[in-house]
Amino acid sequence: MAQDFEGNGGQITNSETTLRAAADSDDAIIGLRLANILTTNITVSVWIDEGNSADRYLIKDVSIPAGSSVELIQGASKVVIMSGDVVKAQSSAANSCDFWLSVVDTISS
Repeated sequence: MAQDFEGNGGQITNSETTLRAAADSDDAIIGLRLANILTTNITVSVWIDEGNSADRYLIKDVSIPAGSSVELIQGASKVVIMSGDVVKAQSSAANSCDFWLSVVDTISS
């Protein structure tokens, strides 16, 4: 069975930031790390926008100390996002939080 692993990163700002939109098929998020790149503490929220439903928070207003990181999804944990779902985040400060997202995009036999 072949698997299509993908990784992408970027920066979370103090406005709504899209981290990943699910492809036409379901995706499994297998890793999500947030890193505070400032010299002051920040808070960060990450949620899944289900489109026509309510937002579902993975974490809300987590405090990340200066120069520290938080691993939201790790080990054997996985979060499945369905077609149309969008993973979003927002920080308490502009240009304050780097992220790296690891995903299994396609599983084929």
